Amino acid sequence: MSDFQDRVLKCADCGADFTFTAGEQRFYQEKGFTNQPRRCKSCKGSRQDRPAGGGRSGGPPNRVETATVCAGCGRETTVPFKPTQGRAVLCRECFQATKSGGAPSRPY
Repeated sequence: MSDFQDRVLKCADCGADFTFTAGEQRFYQEKGFTNQPRRCKSCKGSRQDRPAGGGRSGGPPNRVETATVCAGCGRETTVPFKPTQGRAVLCRECFQATKSGGAPSRPY
């Protein structure tokens, strides 16, 4: 078995030095972890306390709202993504209609 020695690492979040102890290194080896820790205990704890996705009920941290025209009914709507060129975009109502087996309403 290898002899482990305490090592000083730099936190990827706050830049502070922290100690990766010999005991922690032994634990990492026993568990088969190949990467050393990147964050100090304080930053690691604060990351674990945050909701997944950066807030707002676990949604993406920077959600994009894009104005577009619905391919089903022709109304202007906003969607929570950047539409891909050449693909039809539906408003919420038309999208729900296609999910439930109906057809989106078409403008006349």
